Order: sequence, then structure tokens, then C-alpha cells
Amino acid sequence: MESNYCIYLLEAAVLTVICGWVGIPLLKKLKARQSIRTEGPKSHRAKSGTPTMGGLFMLTAMVLVVLFNRLLDPSVLWLLFLTLGHGLLGFLDDFIKAEKKRNLGLTAKQKMLGQLILAVLFCWGVVDTLHLPYSIAIPFTDMDISIGLLYYPFVVLVIVGASNAVNLTDGLDGLASGCCVIAFTAYAVFCYMTGFHDLGYFIIILAGACIGFLFFNYHPAKVFMGDTGSMFLGYIISAVSVMGSMKTVATAVLIVPLLALTVPITDTLLAIVRRKSSGVPIFSPDKNHLHHRLLAKGLNQKQVVLVMYALTAFFSCIALIVIHLSLWIGIAIVAIALILFVLWARKLGVMQEIVPSPYQMEQKKKKDRD
Repeated sequence: MESNYCIYLLEAAVLTVICGWVGIPLLKKLKARQSIRTEGPKSHRAKSGTPTMGGLFMLTAMVLVVLFNRLLDPSVLWLLFLTLGHGLLGFLDDFIKAEKKRNLGLTAKQKMLGQLILAVLFCWGVVDTLHLPYSIAIPFTDMDISIGLLYYPFVVLVIVGASNAVNLTDGLDGLASGCCVIAFTAYAVFCYMTGFHDLGYFIIILAGACIGFLFFNYHPAKVFMGDTGSMFLGYIISAVSVMGSMKTVATAVLIVPLLALTVPITDTLLAIVRRKSSGVPIFSPDKNHLHHRLLAKGLNQKQVVLVMYALTAFFSCIALIVIHLSLWIGIAIVAIALILFVLWARKLGVMQEIVPSPYQMEQKKKKDRD
């Protein structure tokens, strides 16, 4: 059984590399190139013109491995279908950016609408098609709770939140893909330990695809995943965690993926708080995320990425450890780790709009004209 995990990981990695070798020259020929915001760091401007939509390589490899190995469990098929849906949504965003030669594709509202539709389809699929209950596991207990129709808004919140968290993390070469390799591998280890092999196989395939993509995406990047890739990566781990929590009352099904994604989730939550407190729309982009603040402290891109990898690995290890501990010890360890991380992030300045956002710059221009 364990050999299957290694085989699927290797197959996905190799196929993604092959797709990259074939696809990067094609993307250059089609002029599917990245546009960079002028208000961003100067180091980012050198990346203008780098091919994007590299997420297509991972999606292609994932589909081929699933079909070739006949992993046709209904759970996997639903995950595959909706993963392609998120990939298509991201592709539309990237296509508009490339076609219009601008850094704005779909509007925030359009992307949110697409994510909401896909999340609702997921809810319908896993409950009505797979006949799973309207219940979720309660962390650090052996109980589950039936939440009835509240299941829909709960799942929508988890899926949309995780999708956008990973999307916001995709700001440096190899950052999102590398962090996802670590998070996916941690969850695959958990699935192997607990016998959730249908979900574990799917997750390890995604981990392999991310490893293959890192071959081209690590600094200096030869291609970016674009929203084509970042939109579905966060969806995957949130979807499998929700699906797993409905199949069992095991606390770890929710704890492992949530803790593995602590860095992007916390960064996103702090960004929302920061923007609200500064009077900036929460969907307005800025350059005050954790990786931006680390760059501002003098670290180069490779160093920042390695720091983020280390943080993701740290929380992934905590996730795999606390599931074997008693209730209060587990809660204490998680709480201490989260508090220390938030305090460190706050000290770096992620709670302040140190670098003016495009919205703030536009408002200042209007005020100066008046």
C-alpha cells in the first residue's frame, strides 16, 4: 500500500516536468506572460514577461495519473471535477490578464461568485451524491455534531477561505508550490496512518505535481502557476479535510490540514484585519503580507521562501504530533504556537499598511486633485 503513495508521487512529478518542458515554450509563443504591478517591490518588476498559467501543467499531470491508475472512487471523482472547475476559473483570470496585457483579470466579485458556485456544488456532491451526513468532527474530541443546513455556509467559508489564502501566498518564486508540497505530504502521511487511502492518493498526486512544478518555479522562476494553479491548491486541502471530517469523527481530519496551512490562513486573516482597520477594501491588493515584510527586513527571495517552508513544516509537524496527545496538552501546544507566530508576524509589521495599497494611492491622488 505504501508503495502506491511513492509511485503516484513520482508519476505526478515526472509528468509535470514533461508538461513543463513542452508547455513553457508554447506559453511563450502564445504570449501568455505575467504582468507585474508597478507599485510592487522593484525586484518583482524583473519578472514581467515570465510565462504564466503554469498551473495547467499540474492539472494535466493530476488528471493523467488519476485516470491511468483508475482511481475512480466517487470521492476522488468529485474532487477531480471541482479541482478542474477551480482551475478553469483561475485560467479565465490568467487569460484575461494575458489578453488585455494588464494585472487585473476577473474582478474580485466575479472570482468570489465562481468560488461560491463551486463550493455549493461541492456541498451538493458530497452530501446528496456520496450520501454523507450533515455533520463534522469536533476538534480534540471523539464527537461529531450534526449542523443541518448550516453545513452549507460552513463548508463554503472553509473552501473559499483556503482557496484565497493559498492564492495570496503565491507572491514569490516557489513559495505557494513549495508550501503546498509540505502541507499535502503531511496530510498524505495522516491519510496513510488512518487508512483514508482514497483521499491520501489524491493528495499525494498533488504533492508530486507541486514537486515537478518547483523544477521550473523555484527562483529564478521560468514560469508562474498563475491563478490557474493557486486557485485549486487551497481548494484541494480544504475539500479533502471537510470530506474526511464527514466520514469519521477523528479530530485529526480537520486539525492536520488546518495547521499545515497555518501560515497562509493566518496571513490572510491578518490582512483582512489590517485592511479593515485602515479603511481599505478587503479585496484590495497590497504589499504588506508576511513575505513582503520579510523582504523589507533585508532577506532575499530564496531566504524568505526557505523561512516560509520552515514555518509550514513546523506547523505540519505540530499537526501530526498533537493528534496523538491528550486534549488539553494538544490545545495548549497549538495555542502557544499560534500566539507566538501571530506576535512575530505583528512585530514584522503585517498589521500595518506600511506600503500604501493601490486603493490608498488612488484615494490620495483624488484628494490631491480636489
